[in-house]
Amino acid sequence: MSQNRRQFLQQTTGIAAAGLAAPYLFTSAYAAQESKNDRHTIGCIGTGDRWKQIINGTKPFGDVVAVCDVDRGHVEEGNRIAAGGKAEMFEDYRKVLDNPKIDVVTVVTPDHWHSKIAIEAMQAGKHVYCEKPLTLTIDEGKQICKVQKATGKTFQVGTQQRSEMSGVDGTGKRYPHQFLQAVGLAHDGRLGKIRRVECYIGGAPTSGELPKIPVPDGLNWDLWLGQAPKVDFIGNLPADGKGFGQSRCHYEFRWWYEYSGGKLTDWGAHHVDIATWLIGMDHSGPTTVKPVMVKHPVEFKNGYPTVNNKYNTAAEFEVQCIYPNDVELIIRHEPAPGTNRPEGNGIWVEGEKGTLFVSRSKLMGPAAEGLKENPLSAELLMKLNKGKKPGANMAGTNPHMYNFFDCLRNGGMPTSDVHTHHRSMTTCHLANIAMRLNRPLKWDPVAEEIVGDSEANGWQKREQRKGFEIKA
Repeated sequence: MSQNRRQFLQQTTGIAAAGLAAPYLFTSAYAAQESKNDRHTIGCIGTGDRWKQIINGTKPFGDVVAVCDVDRGHVEEGNRIAAGGKAEMFEDYRKVLDNPKIDVVTVVTPDHWHSKIAIEAMQAGKHVYCEKPLTLTIDEGKQICKVQKATGKTFQVGTQQRSEMSGVDGTGKRYPHQFLQAVGLAHDGRLGKIRRVECYIGGAPTSGELPKIPVPDGLNWDLWLGQAPKVDFIGNLPADGKGFGQSRCHYEFRWWYEYSGGKLTDWGAHHVDIATWLIGMDHSGPTTVKPVMVKHPVEFKNGYPTVNNKYNTAAEFEVQCIYPNDVELIIRHEPAPGTNRPEGNGIWVEGEKGTLFVSRSKLMGPAAEGLKENPLSAELLMKLNKGKKPGANMAGTNPHMYNFFDCLRNGGMPTSDVHTHHRSMTTCHLANIAMRLNRPLKWDPVAEEIVGDSEANGWQKREQRKGFEIKA
């Protein structure tokens, strides 16, 4: 394997030296060095809809030997998709971690399960690919960072905007990796000093009162809840009987603070991550977080919803965050009326030398248009990408997953590492705490503590149901 590794390094180094004239150049270097004995042995924990979107990027690098889900339908379908029905199937994720032959796990569960599974996976000697948002609380992020440092395991977070996408500027020219390009423009000084960044992340849905209904066949509801309080299964199932409709479960868990953080941890995990990277604060955090406006679908008292059978995450909101470098970050459900942004989901940047807008479909502004004549250097983009060539890939895979397995094989930190992700998620969690308590917060990004508000500081953690505690 050492000879294959040297060949791989020689090939990828040559690509890097050639610069980024062809940013989407795919390389089969990884595939060329593969032999049966080189392939990773993979266990998949959580095999619902989101997992289906990442498994095809995983299979080229290894063999799935175990699939796990608390929904029997999910695990059976996952087995067919990932392993042609040949993998072991489990309801309890610990069975996957107990297999010493498995060296990589994917964690694609509801948010409230991410931290416990990821921590125990690293402690069991596994490398981890975990979907965003990595955590439900700030304290969970601290625990994950601690365990990753202690174990040295490679850990990639599924914030794919750091690796993928391409956008069109105002002249119609398409730029690969537009989020990385936007960050590069800021770090190269082409926007001047950044004054203000606005993240538009969409509003959350609301629901009517959801009645208690029987737990659907094949779902272990108690295990699905995990650390969260034990409650009845509630929901409105579709008339055709397919799916879960409005409920506490599967995709809809996002709209309950018990299991997620609404749009702040859904789309915020993507756009706030890019924004803090862009302003050079992805290893720090804000000093103040102020809820300018928030509309929850239910009434709150002392930070808790007073109604327990309706969606409860913020439907509309505006939060102001001030960083140590005096940059103002605004997080809104949509652009403020009259601002005329190119679209309602993306990141708006204001600097002394001009403005920039970046989204999953656009990269716009004078600085972006200037890339045609004056592209960013390959050295800068590789530095921002932690020394890896942006977009390096092999046919049939996505760059984000390739980056993860490249780091496994050749060392280095993944482009979406747990430490910077913890920092961006801290901002999102602080915003939710401020909105739930309806008051501004002061944050010490060095000590990672809320200053002068012991009640709010207690919200860094959550009560853990007995038998499901995290042990880091």
